[in-house]
Amino acid sequence: MPRKSDRHSQIGLDRLVRLDWLERTASLVLAGNSEAVIKETLQHEVSCAFKTNDTSVCGSISKTIRVLSVVWVSPTDELKSLNKSGLELLTKVPLDCHIAVHWGMLMAAYPFWANVAMQTGRLLRIQSNVSASQVQRRIKEQYGERETVARRARYVLRSFVNWKVLNETEKKGVYKAPANINLKNHDLMRWLAEAYLFSKTDQTVQAKELFVSPVFFPFNFKLENIERLLIASDKLEVVRHGLDEIYVKRKKLAQPR
Repeated sequence: MPRKSDRHSQIGLDRLVRLDWLERTASLVLAGNSEAVIKETLQHEVSCAFKTNDTSVCGSISKTIRVLSVVWVSPTDELKSLNKSGLELLTKVPLDCHIAVHWGMLMAAYPFWANVAMQTGRLLRIQSNVSASQVQRRIKEQYGERETVARRARYVLRSFVNWKVLNETEKKGVYKAPANINLKNHDLMRWLAEAYLFSKTDQTVQAKELFVSPVFFPFNFKLENIERLLIASDKLEVVRHGLDEIYVKRKKLAQPR
């Protein structure tokens, strides 16, 4: 059984994560701003969303900025290479594909996001709508019967609504999925495969699992030959078992300094 890293054992996410905030954070990094300047800028911009005199909100703003920073500004050592490649992708892929890059980096930095997405995607495969209580119940089976777990799963679901990968229905706490976002850029797909592996404790997964995983429920991947796609990656290693079973794992690379 692979050992869980801190990323996998901790929930971490305790705030709504808005897509426009992640996009703004990444743009500040790409513009060459220092970490201090980025945090100061975000402090001002995020605080505009919390129009209140309640001093306790300051803590919420700080926690939100911390999440944004972990994703794009100051990733852990093991995610620095993924972060760098993700930022490069944001300069190359169309704007409507940026959501997939933010999704991949967020689920790698915070596997809890990936787990909520996984449970949401699984439910949407067997029913047209999904309720918050259904997802929370399944997440509690993984993380424990704590109200904290349910509340943080709810933050992620509300983030999905903000990202418009879930739509609210007339019934409170019940959501439906809009049409999938089509992805066909091969560099983006290879990068998402790497991000997916970072979100899991497993060191190796079946290649055919990658792009049909419920964790990618908002997306539809347009690809013809998955083995050819993955072999072209300098970050992934493809291993064939027998005639039909193809597995993929991350290559062991030197960590950037």
